[in-house]
Amino acid sequence: MIGAAHCECLIYQAQSLKEKRAVVKSITTKMKQKLNVSVAEMDYHDLWQRTAITIVSVNRDTTIVEKELQRACEFMDQLPELERTITEFEWL
Repeated sequence: MIGAAHCECLIYQAQSLKEKRAVVKSITTKMKQKLNVSVAEMDYHDLWQRTAITIVSVNRDTTIVEKELQRACEFMDQLPELERTITEFEWL
């Protein structure tokens, strides 16, 4: 089972693309290290305070994939740097 969570987020404190990229890189690196997921910025590359991050997990057990994606979303919610606004889940 492949599960993906597409998360649109706001980064209120970013005042430039450089600051935004630093925040996104920090978040994606932490998620990759702490969770069993793959993470990438997928959209809004030219906007400073907006980003779209996709998180993907793969496992033969659907419940494990779902739990990993939920843990990743909860991890993002605990970060003060960004606010998750819209999340869409996709199952393949």
